[in-house]
Amino acid sequence: MNALSTLVEAVVGRSETEGRTLALLVMKDGATEIEWYGTSPTTLFGGGERVTETTTLISWSMAKSITHALLGIAIVDGLLDVNDPAPFAALQAEGQPPIRWIDLLEMRSGLTFVEDYEDASVSHCLEMLFSGEEHRGVADMGMYAASLGREFQPGEHWSYASGTTNILCRMLGDILAGGDVASVGAEKRKNAIEQFAKECLFGPIGASSPIMKFDATGTFVGSSFVYATARDFATFGELYRRGGALADGTQILPLGWHDHARHWVVHDPEGSGPHGFDYGRHWWLWPDFEGSLVAQGFQGQYIFVLPEAGITMVHLGITDTEWAVSLVEGLGDIVRELR
Repeated sequence: MNALSTLVEAVVGRSETEGRTLALLVMKDGATEIEWYGTSPTTLFGGGERVTETTTLISWSMAKSITHALLGIAIVDGLLDVNDPAPFAALQAEGQPPIRWIDLLEMRSGLTFVEDYEDASVSHCLEMLFSGEEHRGVADMGMYAASLGREFQPGEHWSYASGTTNILCRMLGDILAGGDVASVGAEKRKNAIEQFAKECLFGPIGASSPIMKFDATGTFVGSSFVYATARDFATFGELYRRGGALADGTQILPLGWHDHARHWVVHDPEGSGPHGFDYGRHWWLWPDFEGSLVAQGFQGQYIFVLPEAGITMVHLGITDTEWAVSLVEGLGDIVRELR
């Protein structure tokens, strides 16, 4: 067994108490170096099936980085400017500084939002995503998040908030559908953003598996809900590795949009890396690897992109928070071996 195989085994062969890897895929300069699949956990509702290259798995908050890409494409199309005030009346307050698109992208809107995955009694995130009929979440997630009020001035305070992303997606839906949900209806909004994503992002990069989820108003739940194969999550990461260009050189994101994503905003000492994680603009940054981009989701979902080293790595699975640092350390060892 060579050094790389040993490092891979250390991640995928973890004890069940430390977590379960469902998929691990690593690419170097566009070529696949590692592709490994595990088995889904057995529960009362089923499971125990082998995960394969065609299995779609949940993104959780990796979807936020996909939202960043969709906004970038909208900029290319001349649909928005990130420095403009956000065009959502519920978000703005008379006599107060406007909240801009960029404030939302940096998670510095100043809005009240409790991001807690453990205690539903104090979690706006859990209420937004899972309350209501059949636990499908509140009907209008963007409006819900925008209506919680302000705690700080825009740009003054960083606070990671899934509601912030859903505000961005609601506004993007308004633009693409040509009006708000009251005027165009939920189905038109859903179709508009779904078609936009397929025709302008997923189709061009060659990702056929992604499934987007929507709230009752037809707003893409870009905070949390994209299902895709490990290969297609890697294909998305490859887009940022190439600076927003397709394999043939066609630019579909604004020039420098990957640098826009990794613009340092704040250090989060509680981030899952051994030295915490930094935050950019709807992408995380891995302090151990200068120039990195990290799409990160609950329970150990990661797309790591290291453009200058030519590396894209996807990890999907189920890892409790207490073991997150250990997992990231193991993934970091793989990156160091390939770099």
